[in-house]
Amino acid sequence: MLDTLNAIDSFVWGPPLLVLLVGTGIWLTIRLQLLQVFKLGSALKLIFSAKNDGHGDVNSFKALCTALAATVGTGNIVGVATAIKAGGPGALFWMWMAAFFGMATKYAECLLAVKYRTVDADGNISGGPMYYIENGMGKAYKPLAVIFAAFGVLCAYFGIGTFAQVNSIVEITQISAGIPVIYTGIALTVLVAAVTIGGLKSIATVAAKVVPGMAVLYFLTTVGILIAFADQLPAAIATVLHDAFTPTAAQGGFLGATVMLAMRSGVARGVFSNESGLGSAPIVAAAAKTKWPAEQGLVSMTGTFIDTIIICTLTGLSLTVTGVWCGDLNGAAMTDAAFRMAFPAWGGMLLLIGLVLFAFTTILGWNYYGERCVEYLLGVKAIMPYRVIFIILIACGPFLKLEEIWVLADIVNGLMAIPNLIALLALTGVVVAETKAYQKHLKENEK
Repeated sequence: MLDTLNAIDSFVWGPPLLVLLVGTGIWLTIRLQLLQVFKLGSALKLIFSAKNDGHGDVNSFKALCTALAATVGTGNIVGVATAIKAGGPGALFWMWMAAFFGMATKYAECLLAVKYRTVDADGNISGGPMYYIENGMGKAYKPLAVIFAAFGVLCAYFGIGTFAQVNSIVEITQISAGIPVIYTGIALTVLVAAVTIGGLKSIATVAAKVVPGMAVLYFLTTVGILIAFADQLPAAIATVLHDAFTPTAAQGGFLGATVMLAMRSGVARGVFSNESGLGSAPIVAAAAKTKWPAEQGLVSMTGTFIDTIIICTLTGLSLTVTGVWCGDLNGAAMTDAAFRMAFPAWGGMLLLIGLVLFAFTTILGWNYYGERCVEYLLGVKAIMPYRVIFIILIACGPFLKLEEIWVLADIVNGLMAIPNLIALLALTGVVVAETKAYQKHLKENEK
């Protein structure tokens, strides 16, 4: 089974998809004139200063927190460890590259989501790639929208949304606190059910309270590791930059890696972590209370910056400075070892809290993404059955093996990205026009 999944994964995440993902980001970066560099400061200010004076279900901050809840997850802790274990420290550099160009991609997809959003039969906002494919590219492209929505449901059910997160939670609680898998699984299932039955407003409220705190806690902890190993930091950064372009030699439990493997691991894990180009974040961005699609695009773009440029970097450097990437450990166990080296007494508990919160909020965010995809495919009547199945899958998650889960998640991620990237390339002109209109509006307000 694993060999078959690996073969499919290698095909899906082969050079064509990597070129399409990064190429779309490069193309949008050029067309938007390095917007992710020149407008990043404005985008970060908008997180707290957006007027939220448009039609929508939640404010821009809650929309960003819900998107961050979905993106800041096990990819930032387990995913970075998996990437470095497979491709060496050089994989971190390729995560940076994926994130830099991914910021332009995230901006474009979230802008389009607001521009082409609609209202469902229950009066809730519906938006995302399925709507900008159908309404932006035209009804003739509806099959592409249906394909995206179908893969979106699969990704929520079998990819990022359930198994990968649940598996990480039960593993770390067992390693750090000795809690039996069955107890963690029951508690997690009950909590997920309690929040997700209430829909977006319930999920967004929880996300807005949990996400900022968990991000700050993880930031302070990983910075503490880098301070504790400050003498190793320059060499670690040099290793990341060197190994990005040179094969990494075998050492300790590390078997060695080619540049292509470092690149593939870094880009694939980067996308798994920040989801730029996947088309997931636009689904919640569409629900933001804003009049200007470009405004929400800027707010959403900061998600990729926070997720990968900040959080994944801190994880990757922590694994490199402590040297645990050379050992026999992988996944959460590798990150746990790094935390315990810096903080022997309470490092494991800090990682436990961080990973459980990261993974739990990811489950909540992806529940909503899958729900909107189901609503597009089958209508509002299918939402409650979808939620019930989602909760059942959460209950099953603790009893599946890690490696198969990550490979399956990788496959459905890649398949989900393809229709979305086609739409972004087709609608680049709309993105540029909306960006110019918003910038003109800002200049007129300054007068």
